Amino acid sequence: MEYTITFPGGLRVDAQYKDVTIHTDQTVKGGGEGSAPTPFMCFISSLGTCAGYYVLQFCRSRELPTDGIRLTQKMEVHPETHMITHVSIDIHVPPTFPAKYHAALVRAADQCTVKKHLEAPPSITVQTVAGA
Repeated sequence: MEYTITFPGGLRVDAQYKDVTIHTDQTVKGGGEGSAPTPFMCFISSLGTCAGYYVLQFCRSRELPTDGIRLTQKMEVHPETHMITHVSIDIHVPPTFPAKYHAALVRAADQCTVKKHLEAPPSITVQTVAGA
């Protein structure tokens, strides 16, 4: 699995994987144009969107309507390091959603591959390759 990272101008940085390009930018306050999410926004939102995907698939596999279902993701940040110390995801369902599936929705969201990778993070190396 290989992504190619390029610099299309300004503070934009793109990541290409096969036929998909993920565009990022910095906020206007951060010196960018605010034309796309920041890399960190992409990273942290991948947790909630991945959990959402598993909730969606759970509902689809049981032909349950997803109207009115939404997830909210909240982060707690350490006041000195500004690093995220806790993430919580709430699955909001309408009152008509069958209560017998509430716990199963949580189990489905817990299958998120992003969450699993954060719980057992990979090692990361960075190097310069001359003549690329």
